[in-house]
Amino acid sequence: MAMAVDGRWYALGDAARFMKLEGIEYREYQFNIINAVRRHGNTMVVLPTGLGKTIIGAGIIATALAGRRKALFLAPTKPLAEQHYNTMHKLLDLGEGELLLLTGSLGKAKRKDLHTVSKVVVATPQTVANDLKGGVFSLDGYGAVIFDECHRAVGKYAYTYIANECTVRGILMAGLTASPGSKAEKINAIARTLDIRHIEMRVSTDPDVVKYVMPNNVHIVSVELSQRINEMARLLRPEIDACLDGLHRLGLFHFRNFDNIPKGRLIELGNQIGRLTSSNYKFAAMFNYSKLLNLAHAYDLLVVEGIYPFHTYIESLYTRQDKSRSLESLLKSPKMVAARAAASTAVRNGEEHPKIVALLDVIKNYKDRHMIVFAQYRSTIKMIVEFLNNNGFSARAFVGKKEGVTQEQQKKTIEDFRNGLFSVLVASSIGEEGIDIPGVDLVLFYEAIPNEIRNIQRRGRTGRFAEGEVYILIANGTKDQVYLFISRQRETKMLSAIRSINRALDARSSTAYGQQRL
Repeated sequence: MAMAVDGRWYALGDAARFMKLEGIEYREYQFNIINAVRRHGNTMVVLPTGLGKTIIGAGIIATALAGRRKALFLAPTKPLAEQHYNTMHKLLDLGEGELLLLTGSLGKAKRKDLHTVSKVVVATPQTVANDLKGGVFSLDGYGAVIFDECHRAVGKYAYTYIANECTVRGILMAGLTASPGSKAEKINAIARTLDIRHIEMRVSTDPDVVKYVMPNNVHIVSVELSQRINEMARLLRPEIDACLDGLHRLGLFHFRNFDNIPKGRLIELGNQIGRLTSSNYKFAAMFNYSKLLNLAHAYDLLVVEGIYPFHTYIESLYTRQDKSRSLESLLKSPKMVAARAAASTAVRNGEEHPKIVALLDVIKNYKDRHMIVFAQYRSTIKMIVEFLNNNGFSARAFVGKKEGVTQEQQKKTIEDFRNGLFSVLVASSIGEEGIDIPGVDLVLFYEAIPNEIRNIQRRGRTGRFAEGEVYILIANGTKDQVYLFISRQRETKMLSAIRSINRALDARSSTAYGQQRL
């Protein structure tokens, strides 16, 4: 028996004929955003993860179809494109062959044939960009292009090329994202790429959103470093300070306190050293800089991640085939030798970071519930999975292709998670963006991260259908505390920047632009 259609959707006019509205919940903010895009033209849609950006995309596409134009839905990865293709099948009323999934796995000749009959194409941007350049694909006849995860639309990413082609042809562009970033320069860069005329942003407290949003309760769990970790950290700090002192004496670096060094400043220092011309001066600088990078990473692994991740990294340095002079010097230093020995002893004795115990204490309260634990490094993920499985939980890792995992294996992991074959998904950053992971009861950050986009995406994995819980583990006296503060600052800054830029865009649109509408 057909499900009832909420009649409010029919206010979309002719576009409603191209949507399978049976059973689609009417959400006021989705309806309002679709109409805002129709009214303003090129629009960036900023909406928290889990609030149905894809339905908004479908509404924009249906409007293009109602105007007898084709539409293109772009997603940055093949799994995400496949996910959107399946969703469009459910949301759009199209005939056989009128909806096309276009990825690099489909042969060029076949792609060219299918283009002629399709009305809606869901694709990866690199495939579309290559086909546009090769004359296999044309945007003639297209009325709308959706750019999912549009915060990627900067620099040399394929979105940039496609957007330029759309601008030339006057095709409406809609960018979808949970967060475009906190920097006004980045948001303006995206706006320039997509020729944005207006920004539609919603937060959980907006009047047309609040009744559809389940609250996320955020808990900060702080731990003190163990005596063993503090002892090992004290072995590493003099080595770090010596490198900083060496760079300071060369006149290159004026940070004397390691804890206060911004990561971006370290990257810029490397670029600065690379531009040096004096060979002896450059060698001395690079010697200290390379040593500092290895030490800084090892130190952060130890105090933020744990003894096992630290030990794994140090052992990888000792077994590296081609060691630089700075690395040889580091590995032979008595303090590093002592830190390595201490780590080996701790691993044999089962000693670990207090965070791992705190993690177990948290998830014990959610036994038999679906949970995601996010962690930065493969070694940390491996440690967490083994620890949870040894303590009565069923956990699996979810990592990316660069760790040797195929897309089919990733799909199988998510399907097993959805079907309840295990309860804790321990994920790297691949679990943050786009992929259709089922809504969960608990999201736990093993460490704080300073990136506002990733923070928003992680939190959005819970609270979709019921009240969600978010836990962030913080090691006191480490960069965890700094990153937690930075992430909060950046989210506040993002909202302010978007509102300010939107005011400027709206003012400009009313004077310089004609109204571009679907």
